[in-house]
Amino acid sequence: MRQPRHPSRRAFAAIAASVIGVLMTSAIAAPAAAEGRIRIAEGYGLSFLPLHVLRQDKLIEKHGKALGLDITVDWVQLSGGAAMNDALLSGGIDVGSSGVAPLLTIWDRTRGSANVKAIASLNDMPLFLTTSNPKVKTLRDFTDADKIALPAAKVGVQARVLQMAAEKEFGPGKYDAIDKLTVSMPHPDATAALLSGGGGITGHISSAPFQYQQLDDPKIHKVISSYDVLGGPHSFNLIWSKQSFRDDNPKTYRAFLDALKEAMDLINRDHEAAADIYLAQNKGSLDKAYVLRLLNDPDIRFTVTPNRTEAFADFMHKVGAIKNKPASWRDYFFEDLHAGAGS
Repeated sequence: MRQPRHPSRRAFAAIAASVIGVLMTSAIAAPAAAEGRIRIAEGYGLSFLPLHVLRQDKLIEKHGKALGLDITVDWVQLSGGAAMNDALLSGGIDVGSSGVAPLLTIWDRTRGSANVKAIASLNDMPLFLTTSNPKVKTLRDFTDADKIALPAAKVGVQARVLQMAAEKEFGPGKYDAIDKLTVSMPHPDATAALLSGGGGITGHISSAPFQYQQLDDPKIHKVISSYDVLGGPHSFNLIWSKQSFRDDNPKTYRAFLDALKEAMDLINRDHEAAADIYLAQNKGSLDKAYVLRLLNDPDIRFTVTPNRTEAFADFMHKVGAIKNKPASWRDYFFEDLHAGAGS
C-alpha cells in the first residue's frame, strides 16, 4: 500500500506563506485599537471651561503618562447637541459635549447598540430667554413676528427648557406652543443678531457669557430663567461617549475622567487662573474682570455630579421625545460616578 506523501519543503513554505498572508490581511482589515488617542468636541461659551482647562494645561496627556500611556488629544468645536451626536455616531469624534437633552436623546436611541452614556456633568448653569422686544413680558407676549434663536431648534437643551416653560405657561400638552418661532443658530451669531436687530431675531435662549453680554445692553431684558422653570439649579452640559470607547480604551478613558476632575478642582479653587485660561482659549472682547464676575456668580457651578437631569428625562419621556424612561440618572451615566450623589 502506498504511504501518504508528506508535503515537500516547498509546498510547506507555500502553505505557511498563505496562512501568514491571510493573518496579515485580517489584521489590516480589523480596526486598530484607539488606546492612546481621544477626539473631543466642545461647544461655545463659559460652560465648556473645564474642557478649556484640559486643553490649556494638557491634563489628559499628564494623566495618561501617569498610567504609562502617551495620549494624543484632538479637539473640534461644534454647535448644538444634534451636531455632536451625528459626529459621535459617524465615528468622527470619541467624546461629545452638550446639553442634557441631546444626551438623553442619543442614550435612548442607542440602547442595545452603541450604548452611548454620559461620562460626567460639566456644570450647573442657568439658561436665560432674553428679548429685544419691549412688549414681551411673558411667553404669551411673543407673536408670529418674533424669532427666537437657540443652538438646536426643538431638540437641544435650550429647546427643551423652552418647551417646559411653555407647558407651564399655556397648559398641559401645549409644550410646543412657541416651537414655530424658534430657529437654529450658534450662540455667537445669535447674540450678534439680537443686539443688532438683524435677521428678525428678537429672542435668544442661550448661556454664559452670551446671555449676560446681552443683558448689559439696556434694550435687552430677561423673560425666563431655566432655574425657575426646573425649580432650582440644574446641570446644563454633560459629556458622553459610546460604550465601546470606554471598553476599548480603559487607560485613555480613565486619564480623561481624572483630568476632568482635576480641571474642576482648579476652576473651583482658583477663579483667577480659570479666567486666564478661558481668555487664552477664547479670543474675543471679554476682559478678565467680566469673566471673573461670571465665575463668582453663585448660580454658576462647575461639578461632575449630575443635578436635576431626571427632570429633563421625565419631561422628554412624557412628550414622546424618548421611548425609554430611565429609573434614575444612573441609567444614562457610566458607573464611574454611581457611588456619588446625583439627580
